[in-house]
Amino acid sequence: MGLIALAAGVVLAACGSGGDDTRAAQPTATATATPAETAETPAPTATASRGARLRSIGRFSSPVYVTSPPQDRRRVFVVEQAGRIMVVSGRRKRTFLDIRGQVTSGGEQGLLSVAFAPDYASSGRFYVYFTDKSSDQRVVEYRRASATRADAGSARLVLRMDDNEGNHNGGLLLFGPDNLLYIGTGDGGGGGDRHGARGNAQNLGSLLGKILRIDPAPSGGRAYTVPGDNPFVNRGGAKGEIYSYGLRNPWRFSFDRRTGDLTIGDVGQNAVEEIDFVRRGRGAGANFGWRPFEGSSRYTPGESAPGHVRPVINRSHNDGWCSITGGVVVRDRSLSGLRGRYLFGDICKSRIYSATLSAGRATGVRATSMRIQSVSSFGEDARGRVYAVSLDGPVYRLVPR
Repeated sequence: MGLIALAAGVVLAACGSGGDDTRAAQPTATATATPAETAETPAPTATASRGARLRSIGRFSSPVYVTSPPQDRRRVFVVEQAGRIMVVSGRRKRTFLDIRGQVTSGGEQGLLSVAFAPDYASSGRFYVYFTDKSSDQRVVEYRRASATRADAGSARLVLRMDDNEGNHNGGLLLFGPDNLLYIGTGDGGGGGDRHGARGNAQNLGSLLGKILRIDPAPSGGRAYTVPGDNPFVNRGGAKGEIYSYGLRNPWRFSFDRRTGDLTIGDVGQNAVEEIDFVRRGRGAGANFGWRPFEGSSRYTPGESAPGHVRPVINRSHNDGWCSITGGVVVRDRSLSGLRGRYLFGDICKSRIYSATLSAGRATGVRATSMRIQSVSSFGEDARGRVYAVSLDGPVYRLVPR
């Protein structure tokens, strides 16, 4: 599937299926689904009446992510694709960091996320993921100068990944429940994971098509540390940074702030969008199946992914899905009708969807009453309040109806 042109005149940032995907290689198989995830019905009236609505916190330039530092209950930070991070307090917006001169932006490239260190209140350390002027992916550490301004001169390169294509860049940074940094990377782009004999996603010698896990603090002259309990640390030919693999473009993933469970929205090729789910700690060494499989459907005949984790949700392009946007499990106590449910969307759908996830399955998958065009991301603030981001400009907080 090609990149989707949006009404605002821009091309979808990091969610699209890929401008270089080759239709000649398009499989004919369509997604399979369990009965629980087949229907897309509006939420029942009782749930809607105590559900949520969207309240705008402001408009931005091609926003792609929203988050807050730990313990900061006053501010949220909005990432703009071109290379700015805006800090919002009440109705006031200020520029926190501006690295537009360092960023290649457009299509699926740009400044894609920010993550604040667990000790940000004392250390002032935060991390950004962006496409540099050589079109490679960088993770860079910065420090704050004040509560509303970063020290632009404090940049320290943590990780740089060569990238041959402009699409499938992953792009999300998250500190997990273990206080380590998780990094989502795309498979290197093009169509069909075409780099290498079996592509990158199944290649443990490549950092691409993975979720990585590192301690980003410098140590022993190295820019970061690979945790000793990472699943492939002692395997010959494997990169120790790898936590999970077999992913095409994990544009947005999340950890449940109560349970630590991991949920991944993995953008599909030409037929299937998928949501993957594992209980806390079960993502270590997990293979999510790409490119032998796209969703639950066979993609590459003759290739295997033994023991791979199957998606809990499949969505077909035949039904209007095109580029899934992974979300978060709602833990905001004020959103009683959605508490414990996972929210997600798709760039080609105007609805926000919800589901209850458990190991191996999803139940109660349905459309909510909330509509948002060009949904590029979901996020949470330090209070656990949930946000939805439209690439067209507005950023919304979910509030009680």
